[in-house]
Amino acid sequence: MNRRTFLKTTAVTAGAIAIPTVVPSSVFGQNAPSEKIVMASIGTGGQGRGNTANFLQHPDVKVVAVCDADTRHLKMASQMVNEAYKNQDCREYRDFRELLAKETDVSAVCISTPDHWHGLTSIAAARAGKDIYCEKPLTNTVAEGKALFAAVKRYGRILQTGSHERSNESGRYACELVRSGKIGKLQTMIVNLPCIEEHHKAIINDTGDHPEQPIPKELDWDMWLGHTPMVPYNERRCHFYWRFIMNHGGGEMTDRGAHVIDIGQLGNGTDNTTPVEYWAKGELPKSKLYNTFFNFEFKCKYANGVEMIGTSNEPRGIKFVGTDGWIFVHIHGCSLEASNPDLLKIKLGPNDVSLGR
Repeated sequence: MNRRTFLKTTAVTAGAIAIPTVVPSSVFGQNAPSEKIVMASIGTGGQGRGNTANFLQHPDVKVVAVCDADTRHLKMASQMVNEAYKNQDCREYRDFRELLAKETDVSAVCISTPDHWHGLTSIAAARAGKDIYCEKPLTNTVAEGKALFAAVKRYGRILQTGSHERSNESGRYACELVRSGKIGKLQTMIVNLPCIEEHHKAIINDTGDHPEQPIPKELDWDMWLGHTPMVPYNERRCHFYWRFIMNHGGGEMTDRGAHVIDIGQLGNGTDNTTPVEYWAKGELPKSKLYNTFFNFEFKCKYANGVEMIGTSNEPRGIKFVGTDGWIFVHIHGCSLEASNPDLLKIKLGPNDVSLGR
């Protein structure tokens, strides 16, 4: 991935684009490339280490620092970076603010924290002059999203959110078919978000008290909670399970739902707008701890008349229904089905919509 590709494929949310720092060869040694996108990873749990591992595969990227409130995650990420570069140079931080202040050569950050930290960390990164790759959902609230948009615009940064399903070749092709009228006039988008996996069942059936537990010595619990209310530590409140507590995440709707609905936005050509009408209902678990909805239904209507209808039906994905047929995009992986298999053999021409690759 060269610098031109990075700038071309990165989603620009607003305003002017600032070019990432060009690092002198002296930083990496006499024989190093003259240009590097120098990166740091903030949030190095499972998703963060996965994202970092992907960036390590690109010769035009250099990961120089990692940050996490849990030193177990921090050490695993640091070791992974050092093994990739065959040195011990990766710098470790417990507080992203310290990283942003000290790592002046860093061009961009990858933010893979729990969702409640996405907005504030991204705003701080923009203010520090860093370009940003931030996991989805980009923010937990509309207000945070607007504040982040304003920060990116004010500081002239580049921001891309981790709705990576839209980068899949087949997913983009399906959206091109829809926007090029190959299923006729788009009428409805049917979103399936099943809640049938074992962790869903565990949350739905949870009735435990989850009493306070000793905070692991490796975890800075106060930093992990950040701006959310101070609550007693329990392992079922923290890593992974936080996504089913509204102070931290939005449950399946903002977990996999962010991917599925995002494909709908792309296929409907409404990336720069939102539905104009909303209706939704769902069931809360019986849990004393978890409070995100399951078994939901929702309906959204766009200004162009297209409706998005959501259920907890299987399989996970989105069906674009037009006047002349339909296309279903499976999440994850974006395998495709269609009312007529020949739809998926169409070669798009110069007058059709092209979404780029």
